[in-house]
Amino acid sequence: MHGIGKIRMISVDAFDLKILGALQDDGRLTNQELADLAGLSASQCSRRRMRLEEEKVIAGYHADLSSEALGFGVIAFIQVGLATHSPDNSKRFRALVNRIDEIQEAYSLTGDADYVLKAVLRDLKGLSNLVNDVLMPHQSVAHVRSSIVLDRLKESSKLPLKEIKPG
Repeated sequence: MHGIGKIRMISVDAFDLKILGALQDDGRLTNQELADLAGLSASQCSRRRMRLEEEKVIAGYHADLSSEALGFGVIAFIQVGLATHSPDNSKRFRALVNRIDEIQEAYSLTGDADYVLKAVLRDLKGLSNLVNDVLMPHQSVAHVRSSIVLDRLKESSKLPLKEIKPG
């Protein structure tokens, strides 16, 4: 689980940043391809990649699937207010969120809503079911407000590596 504010900084140099940048663009690069891009030997690059993986700087590898191509036509952001603000109620809500595959991301917030959820669904009926049959009846939830995405202007999981000063 990612915790904002629970940061353990890892020292990276210019070669590490080149490797990380290249892997953000294409996680399937071989060590030789990475080495060519970073200006290292394949064995040096392999050792650096393994260190970055062991230190959890590289958190994993995955394929980015197209939600539209697979028939998931609705993206919604759902704001949730809890019924009570107790540790047990928060745990119950977190457990609920983690059981629902349609919820891709969930964040605890400051401000009016306690949580915001990003959900991907096949259609509006799916959103209706999620809100009315799953979230609203749950004992931890007091209120729900959803917003449907009309158009995606930008989507990226890339980090702004240029902001990191090599150490």
